[in-house]
Amino acid sequence: MRNPLQIAVVGAGIGAQHIQGYQALPELFEVKVLCDVSAERAAPVAEKYAIQETSADFSDVCRRPDIDVIDICTPPNLHAAQIREGLQAGKHVVCEKPLVESVAAVDAIARLAQACGQQVMPIFQYRFGHGLQKLKCLVDRKLAGEAFVFNVDVAWSRSREYYRNPWRGRRATELGGALLSQAIHAVDMVLYILGPVRSVFCRATTRVNPIEVEDCVAMSLEMADGSLGTISVTLGSVVEISRHRFTFRNVSAESNTEPYANSREPWTFSFSKESGQSGIPDVLNQWKPLPEGYAGQFYRFHEALRNGTELPVTLGDARATLELVAAAYHSNQTGQPVPLPLGPGHPKYETF
Repeated sequence: MRNPLQIAVVGAGIGAQHIQGYQALPELFEVKVLCDVSAERAAPVAEKYAIQETSADFSDVCRRPDIDVIDICTPPNLHAAQIREGLQAGKHVVCEKPLVESVAAVDAIARLAQACGQQVMPIFQYRFGHGLQKLKCLVDRKLAGEAFVFNVDVAWSRSREYYRNPWRGRRATELGGALLSQAIHAVDMVLYILGPVRSVFCRATTRVNPIEVEDCVAMSLEMADGSLGTISVTLGSVVEISRHRFTFRNVSAESNTEPYANSREPWTFSFSKESGQSGIPDVLNQWKPLPEGYAGQFYRFHEALRNGTELPVTLGDARATLELVAAAYHSNQTGQPVPLPLGPGHPKYETF
């Protein structure tokens, strides 16, 4: 494996944050080229981050022998075709959320990646915040005990100006609304801690802006382990917050409320005297941090490629989130709870 890995970032919008993540790890990664259909958009980003090359030709970038990884940060409706082209060119692929347009599309990408012998890593950088990582450590060590309930609030704000970008708020290009595009990170955090969903009941509507997709959502979930939870989402909040609260038998964990950083510290961990004797305080005090955010995911990506181990975020992880979103949309349309998993033949397997 070449070291540092040579990266092509595709998309100069959110791609700028990916570039920062890679450049925080210069011994592991070098961003070789920034690809964007707009030279005017790419030029200032390339200058800011001292990237020597820009390109408007995605196919040409995929064909370059000096590129190891194609990092896709383009509008959602472009992802599937670009992932396929990157894989078929013999590159590993990193791709922003939402990964693709359906559960069926994830399954097709998984088959292609296996056939090409390449890796695809979806982006879920929130799961590497230090606060959430501490809770994950307690759960993995079986110190948290049974999960009882969880509560999630995603209260953000999106103005009409935000939706002047022509691909936003349109079903054909954004694929979905607040649940798929904004709250999908919050959903992934729940699945990362608690595992699979057994069933979901959802109400979704459009109340904040005149767009084609939902901007307000209320969901009730039953997890496979029997725990229950709620996720509420709006894009019309005057004060922006994100909040996760998990209640286990031995510990309760609550995030901070920073809207775009609530997986980071500080988190509040509460436990009884009896629970404390199980070793929870020692584990929290002795916990060793790794990089977080994008840099945290990319650091673990490099480790997995080097060691031949499982990626820090897998296609299975992306499938789980998209499956839940698809089931939630189906519940909203039918007015009924929807059991999971979804497979071929389900009305929402092929499309949201």
